[in-house]
Amino acid sequence: MSKHIIHTDAAPAAVGPYSQAVAVPAAGRTVYLSGQIGLVPATGELETSSFEAQVRQAFANMEAVVREAGGTPEQIVKLTLFLTDLSRFGTVNEIMAQRIPQPFPARSTVGVAALPKGAEFEVEAVLVV
Repeated sequence: MSKHIIHTDAAPAAVGPYSQAVAVPAAGRTVYLSGQIGLVPATGELETSSFEAQVRQAFANMEAVVREAGGTPEQIVKLTLFLTDLSRFGTVNEIMAQRIPQPFPARSTVGVAALPKGAEFEVEAVLVV
């Protein structure tokens, strides 16, 4: 699968590790992942040692589902991030840039009042395999 990154100077430039838009060829299978929070698979409990650890665990959970679907992080074309505290957006950007390879997928970030199990972060993805 090849991703074509779309960029125009007629819209604001990306302010983080994401692309304005991503186009993919019609061939392939589109996989829509449900949101992942920072639950530790072995215990089913939320990672609570730090916000950063919770974000890393959520991305690890997402990557596990991506791989089970037959994909790789390079095949993610869209991410949606949910944060209960948007002041932590920069921290999530740093972690995402470490976990998701370039060229970055398209992305939306949403501030929410609450997430399941008291999580502070959730990530969902769309990939084409």
